[in-house]
Amino acid sequence: MPATPVKSATRVLQVLEHFAQVRAPLPLKHLSETLGYPQSSTTVLLKNLVAMGYLRYDRAERLYFPTPRVAALGDWISQALFGQGRVFGLMHDLHGATGETVSIAMLNDIYVQYIRVIQSTHAIRFHTDEGSLRPLTRSAVGWLLLTDRTDAEVEKLLRRANIAVPRTEDRVPLETIAAEVADARLRRTLYLENLPLVGGATIGVVLPWRVQERLVVLGMGGTIERMRPRRARYTAMMRQLAHQLEPQPPGGGAAEDAPRPGGV
Repeated sequence: MPATPVKSATRVLQVLEHFAQVRAPLPLKHLSETLGYPQSSTTVLLKNLVAMGYLRYDRAERLYFPTPRVAALGDWISQALFGQGRVFGLMHDLHGATGETVSIAMLNDIYVQYIRVIQSTHAIRFHTDEGSLRPLTRSAVGWLLLTDRTDAEVEKLLRRANIAVPRTEDRVPLETIAAEVADARLRRTLYLENLPLVGGATIGVVLPWRVQERLVVLGMGGTIERMRPRRARYTAMMRQLAHQLEPQPPGGGAAEDAPRPGGV
């Protein structure tokens, strides 16, 4: 593919992703300086997006902001993958009860991709961008997403993922991850501290259905000081929410939520 169209496509996506992070109208100068684009190129890019109906331009204030057409681009994807969005309602329930960062993650090659993220409301928190990718060796939910793979597949993926980690000291030994994955296959949950960030802790729970034949994991993360003493309660809460997504038995009645083996 020619270099120029690829660069233009990349810039369009970066502009829209920046709006998703800032969530406010922005002037041309801000976008040019923040994203590192020449002002002339930024002007042409924004004018094209306005002409196509993806950005609204306020001439009096000289501000740009995405239109509903941008949101419509991805609306069908969430419905196709997650049905009517019941899982997103459960995410909000979990977030409302804990205030911690809550996410839905899936495997994307050798990376964990955070499909949906609700950011923590606590003063001290760790930020995870929605849609971002992280080598699966550097994520508790990444380890949990390997639990449906054979030992040979796990080893192959881990070796490739470790190569994608730039700093050698950040690479996790295969034996360490393999042992955790083997244990998590039974419990379908995993708790991990200081990964990917020192001082942070994550709880992951495998959801009881797949998307396009792939595992989906519900994750929650916060500081070790908050997560460690609440580990058992939060894990039980996440399991209970995950259980609500299980297929209903014949007759329409919900099955009793029996205790699961190997509690955290």
